[in-house]
Amino acid sequence: MAGVVVFCETTEKGIRSASLPALTAGAALAKQQNGTVTAVVIGAGVAAAAQDAARYAAKVIAYDDPKLAAPLAETHAPLLADAVKRAGAGALLGTATSTGKDFLPRAAALLGAGMASDVTAVLGPNRFRRPAYAGNALEEVELSGAVIVASVRQTEFTPAAASASAGAVENASPGTIDALGAEVVGLHATKSARPDLGEAKVVVSGGRGMKAGENFKVLEQLTDLLGGALGASRAACDAGMVPNDLQVGQTGKVVAPQLYIAVAISGAIQHLAGMKGSKVIVAINKDPEAPIFQVADYGLVTTWEAAIPALISEIKKLKAGG
Repeated sequence: MAGVVVFCETTEKGIRSASLPALTAGAALAKQQNGTVTAVVIGAGVAAAAQDAARYAAKVIAYDDPKLAAPLAETHAPLLADAVKRAGAGALLGTATSTGKDFLPRAAALLGAGMASDVTAVLGPNRFRRPAYAGNALEEVELSGAVIVASVRQTEFTPAAASASAGAVENASPGTIDALGAEVVGLHATKSARPDLGEAKVVVSGGRGMKAGENFKVLEQLTDLLGGALGASRAACDAGMVPNDLQVGQTGKVVAPQLYIAVAISGAIQHLAGMKGSKVIVAINKDPEAPIFQVADYGLVTTWEAAIPALISEIKKLKAGG
C-alpha cells in the first residue's frame, strides 16, 4: 500500500502548529512511497480544523462527533486505524507530542504495525533516523509490514507550507464510540501570554540551583524581555518549584530554539537530550565542572543571583537605546 495518513491535532480554530512538521515528514515519506498525504482530524466541531488541514494535504478524513470532544486514546486510536484503512495507506504519522505519544502506539497495535518513535529524519519508504541512548547516539531503523507507524520530533522538520489548492474533505462516520470505561474528569490548563515551550525561538530554563519557586520570577523577567518561553529541569519540577509542564528533557518537552539559556542547571543526561538541538546554548552555573558547559556555546561561571539581574539590566538598557 502507498500513501501516508497524518494525524493532525486540533484547536477550535484549526490544526495545531505542532502538526505542521508531521505533515512535512508525511510529504517526504509519501514521496518515497509514490503516494499522497491524507490528513485526519478527530473531535467535536472539527469542521474548521478539517478545512485548515485541507490546505496542507490532498485529502482530509474528519471524524466529528460530540462523544469525541475529550481526547481519549481509547476512542481516537481506533479511528486513526480506521483512517489508514479508508485511505488505503501504508503509513500513519503524527507529532511526538504528549497526545501523539499516547495515541500512535495504540493505533499501531490495532493495525498490527511496527512503529518508530521520535523520528528525526525520513531516509526511505520505511526507513527512519531516530535518537537513542538519551540522544547520545543516532540509529537508523527499518520497519517491515504492510503498514508502518511513526511519531516525528517536531523540532527536526520544518513546518509544512500551505498548498496552492485545498484538498477534499471527507466526513467519515466514527461508528460506535466506546471509551472502554475511560473518562476525562477535568482539565486544568495553564494560560500564558508566552509562546509555547516547544515552539518558542528563545527558551530560558532554571534548575534546582534556583533554590525556590519564587526565585523563578527573575527568570520570568528575563524570559519576557526576550519574548521567549520559560522552562525548567526535571529536578526543579520534581522539587515543586515550578509546574511539571515546564519540564525540558527526555521525559519532558523537547525544544530546539534559536537561543537556549540554562540557568543553575547542572546538565543531567535526560535534560541534555531535550535541549542540545538548540542553535545557541548559554549556560550559567557556579560549578565550572557542570556537564552543561560541555554542550554550551557560551558559559558563565557565576551564581544566578549575580548574573541574571545584571543581564536584565543590560537588556533593558539596549532596548531603551542606552
